[in-house]
Amino acid sequence: MAHSLTFIVLIIYQELLTGIISVEVIRKSLTEGERLQHSDTFQQDVNNELYQRWINYQSSLQRQAFLNSALGKSNQSAQYGVNQFSYLSQKQFKEQYLTARAEAAPKFDQSKSEIKVKANNPPRFDWRDHGVVGPVHNQGSCGGCWAFSIVEAIESVSAKGGEKLQQLSVQQVIDCSYQNQGCNGGSPVEALYWLTQSKLKLVSEAEYPFKGADGVCQFFPQAHAGVAVRNYSAYDFSGQEEVMMSALVDFGPLVVIVDAISWQDYLGGIIQHHCSSHKANHAVLITGYDTTGEVPYWIVRNSWGTSWGDDGYAYIKIGNDVCGVADSVAAVSV
Repeated sequence: MAHSLTFIVLIIYQELLTGIISVEVIRKSLTEGERLQHSDTFQQDVNNELYQRWINYQSSLQRQAFLNSALGKSNQSAQYGVNQFSYLSQKQFKEQYLTARAEAAPKFDQSKSEIKVKANNPPRFDWRDHGVVGPVHNQGSCGGCWAFSIVEAIESVSAKGGEKLQQLSVQQVIDCSYQNQGCNGGSPVEALYWLTQSKLKLVSEAEYPFKGADGVCQFFPQAHAGVAVRNYSAYDFSGQEEVMMSALVDFGPLVVIVDAISWQDYLGGIIQHHCSSHKANHAVLITGYDTTGEVPYWIVRNSWGTSWGDDGYAYIKIGNDVCGVADSVAAVSV
């Protein structure tokens, strides 16, 4: 019964997040939930959406138990459990949220790069402490993580350079980056290339607000106020994550593409297992790192809202290219 009640609360919570909750929805959820508690009287119709959600929820509980018990745990290990994605199947989650496309990045070569390896990186650094990181966004049902990650990087780098921190338009990138697929996915590196070649200025979020779906590209005159990307670099830092630290401190937050298949169940803690390198599917922004504890970690800003993870953030162990965090790393300049 406890699991049934938790499932009912989860459904209502999801409706609240999407803004379509009503008395009728609550009443239906409770009524159907009562049926689920007495499965012998519940018609197990595979076409019944609530029943499918229930099956997905039960599968998620089994998956979370495995994730939490498969390997030895410490106080800093990642925790997995029920969240807003627990009613989705893994296939649904992957199709809706893991839509980033990774481009092969050249291996970092110190002799050919302006990034200088520091002998003494700060033991802890976070661009949030410098007032250049905005609030966590929620991409909703739009598979636009690739656009969110680069726009967030541009916002931060612009503020790092002395401009006022402002929210720029993700929708503009989703609608206008013709080489990508809008809410059906895309490549952060391709989008950055397009921005540098087109010289397009990103306007403010207020002028071109996010609507969670593909739209028709709106054009603004070149004289219109906005932020343009002057240049970008993208490298494979696998095996060289200490250089990534230097790049982050020098250039600002970094766009990375990771394997986030296990993030469907993530609640907090440091991710050290349950994901692979070279299987990138989700774009996020690294805002900092911390090497002062037993397990050093990257500080990762996601775009799934503040109800996911640790107020919208995740932590990934530094070293061993966990989740492929170092495989494709982009820095921008404005």
